[in-house]
Amino acid sequence: MTICRATVPPAQHLDSSDMILRVLGSSSAGNCYILDNGKEALVLECGVSLSKVKEAVGYDISRIAGAFVSHEHNDHCGHAGEFIAARIPVHMSEGTAREKQFWGNSINIIRSLTKVSAGEFSILPFDVRHDAAEPMGFLIRHDETGDILFATDTYYIKYRFRGLSTMMIECNYDRGIVNENTESGKLHPSVRNRIIKSHMSLDTCIDTILANDRSKMMRIVLIHLSAGNMDANEAVRRVSEASGIETLAAVPDMEININRTPF
Repeated sequence: MTICRATVPPAQHLDSSDMILRVLGSSSAGNCYILDNGKEALVLECGVSLSKVKEAVGYDISRIAGAFVSHEHNDHCGHAGEFIAARIPVHMSEGTAREKQFWGNSINIIRSLTKVSAGEFSILPFDVRHDAAEPMGFLIRHDETGDILFATDTYYIKYRFRGLSTMMIECNYDRGIVNENTESGKLHPSVRNRIIKSHMSLDTCIDTILANDRSKMMRIVLIHLSAGNMDANEAVRRVSEASGIETLAAVPDMEININRTPF
């Protein structure tokens, strides 16, 4: 299976039955994903400029029901201040808010395993393991999509989920490539150790997918792939073969219809 880019009409022309996943960034250069059905939008990660998000939602930010940030690192949270200034509700853990010194009416503190709502979206945050103050993953529910798992920047997920329709899961590095890069001097040993202790490997990604219920799963979207430590095509091939589920690797400008029923 090869990586593909789906194309859809701009947000303002979407049929009301279409829920689209828009990828604005999925790497250490900046992360941001938008779930958008043309009526309301949910932003995951504030790692790209608000101007890019505005363009993606047809310059109607009143449709943004909220933005959810997984942790404080700049490639995920670096532009959150722009969202806050625009009075877009930004949801993050207390640890993330404390690290970034974000306070005010536009900040909503979330807690692990305590459900919150943003428009018609229901979000259950859950704790993950990363070198950050209080990182979170999100279980997102919407009538049009079913349950979506979003987990990035974590080397392990201790929870298991039933009835998922979509998994958006980090597949950051291939251990063999990381070892080769370290041995050749391309990667410093300290960087290697940090990657392994804070990000999800291809093998762990596959194990995590197989540990979860796949009876309703329609698609897997691999996110936050390292450009230098992962072969994206190989990751897609291995995950697809292991899971039996259609698999894509997230790239900027990718747009995917993620309705629960595609027809």
